[in-house]
Amino acid sequence: MENFSYYSPTEFVFGRGAENQTGKLAVKYGAHKVMIVYGKGSAVRSGLLDRVKQVLDEEHLSYVELSGVQANPETLKVREGISLARQEHPDLLLALGGGSVIDTAKAIAVGYYYEGDFWDFYIGKSTPTKALKVADVLTIPAAGSEGSGNSVITDEQAQQKLSIRQPELLRPVFSIMNPELTITLPPFQTACGISDMMAHIMERYFSNTKDVSLTDRLCEALLLSIIEMAPRVMNNPKDYGARANIMWAGTQAHIGMCGVGREEDWGSHFIEHELSAIQSNIAHGAGLSVVYPAWLSFAARTNPEKIAQMAERVWGVRSSADPGAMAREGIERLKIFFHSIGLPTTLSELTSEPLDLDKVNTNLHRNKGEVFGSYVKLNTEGSRTVLDLCK
Repeated sequence: MENFSYYSPTEFVFGRGAENQTGKLAVKYGAHKVMIVYGKGSAVRSGLLDRVKQVLDEEHLSYVELSGVQANPETLKVREGISLARQEHPDLLLALGGGSVIDTAKAIAVGYYYEGDFWDFYIGKSTPTKALKVADVLTIPAAGSEGSGNSVITDEQAQQKLSIRQPELLRPVFSIMNPELTITLPPFQTACGISDMMAHIMERYFSNTKDVSLTDRLCEALLLSIIEMAPRVMNNPKDYGARANIMWAGTQAHIGMCGVGREEDWGSHFIEHELSAIQSNIAHGAGLSVVYPAWLSFAARTNPEKIAQMAERVWGVRSSADPGAMAREGIERLKIFFHSIGLPTTLSELTSEPLDLDKVNTNLHRNKGEVFGSYVKLNTEGSRTVLDLCK
């Protein structure tokens, strides 16, 4: 196990009606004026926005709204939010939604104090040193942004989808988590969230770091719980117990605990980001359900041992002296699981639009360097092979 520093200050308030505590929590964390950030209407249609406004009014907090955040959030909305924040001077950004909304709020938070363009942080030109406080009311369990210091934004003009990691600045001060708010999610969106959280776990699980048995077991326990709950929540969207377990698993998947003391990979996420940067209608979780089995198939050719371990412990594959065969069977069972919840595992299932895989690969290495990944190193030839395996 490697040395590590772990910092996770978020206060999680979980359960039925938890959103009614939003006003008191905002006051607790020093808010006087709140910027409410939300998407394209679900927070309005569900009544969540009105309920949150009511509890802010009860605490005599003023607020301003930024609406219209889309999936795969873009720089244009972030810049709009920074401009609004500089006019209104909020001291808390409150995101109502899922990862896209929370990530947008985080980008606004670091851009608020910066004299240059916030995108400098995402391309590595500058490092943020100060940010507005961020909080959230989570409605889509998937990205884990409610408990992480990460933010992913797309530059729609350059077709770049990039991230920053700033746990000391960008972990939300509080996160409201009511599983009832997820009951009306469409089945496909629920399934995409399940894929996303599983990928967050596996990006940490597939590591060459030795003596990490504790975090291995944490990863496996989360995966097993998600796999158990997934059919329940897909078959009965009103199953509160299944919703609750899925929601909390999504947070634990990306809060960082599963990755402490070990080298992480993230190659599959980098590849998927390029797909959805070029085609913004590709849902991140659906892209991952295509890319991850392909990446595993490539990795199993040279480094099958950890994949075989997951196959045995998570997918119930019988142990044998051939880790490659075990790994391949585990990958097939992962694909069967994805199909069972309505997700694609090939590019042809993912999108009917043509994808220029050479362009995807070129953009990938432009953004991530000549070689990336840790469990297996991906040069241009390796990543192109993974893309071919996605077909």
